[in-house]
Amino acid sequence: MIDSELQAEFQIAVDSNDVLLFMKGTPQFPQCGFSSTVVQILQHLGVPFRSVDVLQNEEVRNGIKEFSNWPTIPQLYVKGEFIGGCDIVREMFESGELKTYIADKGIEIAG
Repeated sequence: MIDSELQAEFQIAVDSNDVLLFMKGTPQFPQCGFSSTVVQILQHLGVPFRSVDVLQNEEVRNGIKEFSNWPTIPQLYVKGEFIGGCDIVREMFESGELKTYIADKGIEIAG
């Protein structure tokens, strides 16, 4: 079970970043194809985002799954709301829903 301190850290991170991606690796060097896909989508849209490399800490890697009640990584949060993993983000991107959603949340999109 996720401890309350880590739970609080996740909540602060999610609440204090407009777009936050928990991923394997970094945007410059993704360590899995799914993380790479979400990074590419966000970069294509011109969405500024912060990332957390879950491979740096096993507690974070397992804890974020419990925090979100979502079994896989990457995990995308926008304005404190959990959006989903790679498949959901890809589907939203392809339909145009992701760009609209992000814009509706008041986040500047460069692209």
